Amino acid sequence: MHGRRDRARARLRAAERALDAIGTTLDERQLCEELAGFLCPGLCDAAAVDVLPGDDATGTGAAAEAATATGTRAPGLPGAAQALARATAQGRTELLDAEGARPAHGRLLDGRAPTVLRVPMIAHGRVHGVLVAARAGKAFTGDETETLRYAAHLTALLIGHARSHAAARGTALNLQRALLAEPGRPHPNLEIATRYLPSGRSNLVGGDWFETVRLHYGRTLLVVGDVMGHGLDAAVDMNAYRSALRYVASADLPPHRVLRHLDATVSAMADRRPATCLLVRVDPARGTATFAGAGHLPPVLFTADGEAELVPVPVGPPLGTGAGGYEPLTRALTGTETLLLFTDGLVERRNEDIDVSLARVTGRWAVPGIGAEELVDAVLARCDAEHAEDDVAVLAARVRRRAAGGPACAGAH
Repeated sequence: MHGRRDRARARLRAAERALDAIGTTLDERQLCEELAGFLCPGLCDAAAVDVLPGDDATGTGAAAEAATATGTRAPGLPGAAQALARATAQGRTELLDAEGARPAHGRLLDGRAPTVLRVPMIAHGRVHGVLVAARAGKAFTGDETETLRYAAHLTALLIGHARSHAAARGTALNLQRALLAEPGRPHPNLEIATRYLPSGRSNLVGGDWFETVRLHYGRTLLVVGDVMGHGLDAAVDMNAYRSALRYVASADLPPHRVLRHLDATVSAMADRRPATCLLVRVDPARGTATFAGAGHLPPVLFTADGEAELVPVPVGPPLGTGAGGYEPLTRALTGTETLLLFTDGLVERRNEDIDVSLARVTGRWAVPGIGAEELVDAVLARCDAEHAEDDVAVLAARVRRRAAGGPACAGAH
């Protein structure tokens, strides 16, 4: 009785150690390295971990022939492609015969006949790969074999979770990119540049968006918004905001009234997340821009000499609150100036004052006279947007200069 209880406790401790050692990441290669690191050298002298590509983890033997090594292989341990094929087809742990293993493993294990165990990595009925463990001389005990099986099963579960997570993220990113692929069609009297960079830290898509809406008389409405939260739900809500905004903006209302109607429309929708938003109606014929904001960071205006300054847009409440109270600001806008609208991921950093964050994009640092595309690239580089902690959406706009005595320069976005 005591012996059985001691064995059970030992197996429980081994399982706890496996849980501590394996599963610190969603990266498949690192998961395999953690599995091999847990097993070597305490339980075996060498280990190889081979996994099926994600699309082939179907439990069929045919797919196993395309297996690629993504784990840790001790020097001298042979490839596990055949082991993977057999494990995939049979789905059970196998002890390889020493005669068959000795030629391949002799140099690795000091010439002694090794014990080699092949363990399929199965989770939820799917074979994700195979673990091949080897050690010199001494055979694996029943408890050690169970530990190998548990560690292989745990790693298979984690690989399955990592692949599900990657698939969900890919779906959300594809949705958001599809939604942002066509940010409307501005009048040709505007030069437009846009960028969207998903956050690399959160591994979740967000609700950032940008938009341009063509209005009457050569005017264009510029839009940047950010739905609160992350994930597929945020991307879906972003699309709802974008669709509602297009509908309201088609009435050609002033920006502050567009926000008022959009706030009333969205606040009547059940379970819709709040969002911040910035609107700018650009009128090249009059040389003006009219701004209105709903809880969003102000835009930056770049002058002809490269000076960058914040536009003091009145701050209203976020959309979806039903609070209303949006006010407009109108100012001159010439063909030598460029507007930059952006979401907070561009500048905000954890534990940093927002004034310090905004200072990154203000001041005299930009190259005078560069185009909208070049300016966006310069801003992203200055703010190290590739390593931002949140999603980044950026829209730059500049009025195309008129030819002398002629109409505004034509050109597509």
